[in-house]
Amino acid sequence: MRVYFLRHATMIVTINKINILVDPMLSPAAAMPAVANATNDRPIPLVDLPLADEELSRALAAIDLVLVTHHHRDHWDGRAVELLPKDMPILCQPESESAIRGGGFTAVTPIGERLLWNQIDFRRTGGRHGTGEIGAQMGMVSGFVLSAPGEPVLYIAGDTIWCSEVQSALQTYRPDVVIVNAGAAQFLTGGPITMTAEDVSQVCRELPSAQVVAVHMEAVNHCLLTRDALRSHLIQNGLVARVQIPADGELLMW
Repeated sequence: MRVYFLRHATMIVTINKINILVDPMLSPAAAMPAVANATNDRPIPLVDLPLADEELSRALAAIDLVLVTHHHRDHWDGRAVELLPKDMPILCQPESESAIRGGGFTAVTPIGERLLWNQIDFRRTGGRHGTGEIGAQMGMVSGFVLSAPGEPVLYIAGDTIWCSEVQSALQTYRPDVVIVNAGAAQFLTGGPITMTAEDVSQVCRELPSAQVVAVHMEAVNHCLLTRDALRSHLIQNGLVARVQIPADGELLMW
């Protein structure tokens, strides 16, 4: 299994020889307005993709499937709508189906609980995109567990904080690899809406056998936790060997 990490939550997962594009935010740097009600107003993405346009075109031509955890614009943006073929198979949570079909896509399949696609078993998991009023405003989000014969089990947690739904997914599926969206995204009011450094540590403690991969940092203006700050926290807690924090453009293999 390979994970070619691009930026933020965007990556290409290769499992069972199938190339899956996850949460495509393909816009160039500063192409979209900043996330509002944050501590700064820097346009997003904060950085470019690690691919030139020609390289991106080649990468997209090799994609077999797209997986969208939820359709916020930092996971499904206008450039993805523009660049991806309209007949591309897309898997998503039921709450995102109409928005994705609204972009003209014709092969959208919502996953209620479970779907088998080309011998890859997809199971949808729950999460909480924040707490209280902010969490309610952020709407429904999902994670997904992917498994295939002879491959490591992969859990893509999606935009969630540490919560009972994440704990349940870890204990139910016992994944070998867990990709968490860190960054401690936050607005001027309310608590974090993605994982903090302590949340990432909690994932490590809950399932000591898993390799954790932390992404979703340094690309969107309201994600305040940096890679360096997360790494420092993990060192202090004796967990740094358990967590990979990939650079944009880094290839991970298991």
